[in-house]
Amino acid sequence: MEFQAKWIRTSEETGGVCPVFRKGWKTEKKVERATLYLTALGVYEAHLNGKRVGKYVLAPGWTAYDKRLQYQEYDITDLLREENELTVTLGKGWFRSPMPGWQDTPDKLQRIGRPGGILGGVHIVYMDGSEEVIVTDQSWIWGESRIRFSEIYDGEFCDDTFVTKEWNTVKEFAWSKEILIPQEGEEIREQEVVAAKSVFRTPAGEMVVDFGQEITGYVEFTVDAHAGDRIHILHGEVLDAEGNFYNANYRSAKAEITYICSEGTQTWHPALTFFGFRYLLLDEFPGEATPEQFRGIAVYSDIRKTGEIQTSDPALNQLISNIFWGQRDNFLDVPTDCPQRDERLGWTGDAQVFTKTASYNFDVERFFTKWLHDLAADQMENGAVGHVVPDYLVGGNASAAWADAATICPWQIYQTYGNPQILKDQFTSMKKWVDYVTNHTTTPCLWTGGEHFGDWLGLDAPQGSYKGSSREDFIASAFYAHSTELVVKAGHVIGEDVTAYEALHENIVETFRNTYPDYRTQTEHILAVQFGLAEDCQKTADALAQMIRDDGCQMRTGFVGTPYILHVLSNYGHTDLAYTLLCRKEYPSWLYAVGKGATTIWEHWDGIMENGEFWSTDMNSFNHYAYGSVADWIYEQAAGIRVVEEHPGFEKAWIQPKPGDQLEWLGASIETRHGKISSRWTHTDDAIRYEIVTPVPAQIVIGEKEYAVEPGKYIFWE
Repeated sequence: MEFQAKWIRTSEETGGVCPVFRKGWKTEKKVERATLYLTALGVYEAHLNGKRVGKYVLAPGWTAYDKRLQYQEYDITDLLREENELTVTLGKGWFRSPMPGWQDTPDKLQRIGRPGGILGGVHIVYMDGSEEVIVTDQSWIWGESRIRFSEIYDGEFCDDTFVTKEWNTVKEFAWSKEILIPQEGEEIREQEVVAAKSVFRTPAGEMVVDFGQEITGYVEFTVDAHAGDRIHILHGEVLDAEGNFYNANYRSAKAEITYICSEGTQTWHPALTFFGFRYLLLDEFPGEATPEQFRGIAVYSDIRKTGEIQTSDPALNQLISNIFWGQRDNFLDVPTDCPQRDERLGWTGDAQVFTKTASYNFDVERFFTKWLHDLAADQMENGAVGHVVPDYLVGGNASAAWADAATICPWQIYQTYGNPQILKDQFTSMKKWVDYVTNHTTTPCLWTGGEHFGDWLGLDAPQGSYKGSSREDFIASAFYAHSTELVVKAGHVIGEDVTAYEALHENIVETFRNTYPDYRTQTEHILAVQFGLAEDCQKTADALAQMIRDDGCQMRTGFVGTPYILHVLSNYGHTDLAYTLLCRKEYPSWLYAVGKGATTIWEHWDGIMENGEFWSTDMNSFNHYAYGSVADWIYEQAAGIRVVEEHPGFEKAWIQPKPGDQLEWLGASIETRHGKISSRWTHTDDAIRYEIVTPVPAQIVIGEKEYAVEPGKYIFWE
C-alpha cells in the first residue's frame, strides 16, 4: 500500500458476531480520482455511501496468510459524495476458520484464537492537484453488524431487524505489513445464476428446493414477511433413497443460514461464507414457498472458459457438464477437494491430477500462479510439501503424487500457456521437493520408507483400506522419477544447470527397473508406461489392456492411476478399450454417476451404490473434481489436440484425432494463447469425416497419413 495505515480491530471480543468498521469524512473539492486500498485478517465486504465497493466476494481471498496476504485496489471515484461514510464488515473467513473440521491441532487452535482486523485507506487526488489520504487508525469506530454469525463451515446468521446503536473506538494492533502483496490471483466473483427448478415436499414432509444443479455459492431469496419472522435453511447435495433431504455427508459442517426478517418484501443472500449444494431444506420459512423466490448464485474465481467438448452421446455430454461444474465449484481461489463438508482444503493430489484438464477447460494461468506461490511459501525448509495448500494440516508427512504437485503443476501451466515465468518462479521449489525425496529415502535412487496415500480410493483396495493394492514404494519411486525429469525439463527451458538431476534421473530409472521387474496392478502398469520406466512400454501397455479385459473391462484404479489409464491405452494401440471404459455405464465408470443423476463429479465411483444406499457418511463428497481429469484424454486423444512440448502454449500443435465406434461424432476446442484450435470427427455411411481448424502451424495425423499444415481450416476423409 502507498501509505502508512494501522491494523485496527475491535476493542473487545464479539464472539460470533461480525463487526462493522466505520469512517466518515467530507470531500469539499472536486475529485479527479479516488482509490480504496483494503485488506483484512478474515474476509470483508465494503460499502461506501451505502453502495457495495467492487464485485470481489470473500476478499481478500485465501493465501498462506503468515507469509502472503493480498490487498485490493478499488476505484471509488464515482461513489464519493460531499459527505462520505465507508463501512467494512468483517467475517472470520479462512483466516480464523476451524479448518479442518475433523481434528484439533495446535495450529488450528492458534488460528481460531488469533485476532481479526482490517488495514487500508482511501487515496484522493483532487482536480487542483492536491491529495488527501484517509487511513485505518484510531479515528475509526466499530459496532456490531446485523450479521450475527458467519463462518466457512457453519454458515451465516443475519438479523435484518438489527440496528447498530453502540459505536466504539477501534483498537490498533501489531500485525505484519511485510506480508502484503497486491492482488495476485483471480478475484472471486458471483458468476452464473441458477433458477430453482422446483419446490416440493419429501416423503418425510420436508419442504425442499431443488436447483437441478449442484453449485458452490449461496442462495438468494425474496420473501414478503413480517418483522421478526424467522427463516432457517439447510444445504444438501443429494436426496436419500426414499427421496428425503440428506446432508449427513457434510459431517460436522452445519452449512445453514438463519435470517430474521424485517417488515415487507426483502431480498437477501449470505455475504461472508459459501456453500456447496443442490438442495435446500426449508426448515423454517414464512408462507408457501415457490421456485421463483430462490436463485442459486454460483461463486468462484473469475476464470474464463476456454474449452468445449460435445459428443453424440447425451450421457457423455452430461459427464462433460459435470466436469466443468466440478471445476467451477472447486476453483474458489484455491483448488479445493470439495466445497461442502468440513474440509474444503487445497489438496495437492487433486490439483496435480486435474491441472491439465483445468487448463484446457478454463484460463487458469493466474489462478495456479498464485496457488503455486503459496505452495512454495508453505513448503518446509527441508523441501517437504504439505498435503494441502495453504497448509492447514501442518505436521503431516509428505506423500508421493500429492507433494509432486510442486513439479507437475508448474510444468503443465507452462505447457498450456507457454510462459516460462512460472518455471522461473517455482524452480527452487521444484528442486527442493526432489531434494527432499533424495535426502529422506531409505533406498538411494528410489523413494522407500515414506508414508503415502498410495493409489487413494483404488478399486482394488483390500477390505478396510482406502489406498488400493499398488505398492506404495512403487508409486513413490515412480513419481520421484517423474518429478526429477520435470526438474530437468524446466531447467533446460530457463537455462539452469541440471546436470546433477539428469544423472539422478538416469539412476532412478535404472534402479527402478532392477527393483520392480514385475507390475502387479493396473496402476503399477500405468505408471511404469506413463513415466517411461518400463523396459518395454508397448509390452507393458498390452499387459495392462489384457488385465483390464480380464477384470471385465473395468478400471481397478484410484486417484493415482485413473488420470493416466486412457492415455496409456490410446498411446499404445488400445483406443478401442479406452472408449469402452469411457462409455461404460455400469459401476465402476464415469457414466455410472451420470445414471444416478449426478451433476458434478463424485469422490467415489459408487457414492450412491447400486442399491440406492450411500457409500458412507464419513467421506462421500458428490462434488470432487479429481476424476474429471478424464477430460484431458478427450481433448488430447479422442479429439487429438495436443501441445508440442518444444513449442509450449500451442505455438504449434499436434492434432491426431482417434475416433471410437461407440460415438457417431465428437468435437472439442481449446482457446489457446494463439487462438482457438478445434477438431471434430463424424462417422458417415462409408467413411469418417474430420474437420480441423488451427490458428497455428500444426502436424495433423489422420489414420496412417501425416500432414504439415499452416493455419487454416481443413477437411479430411478416412
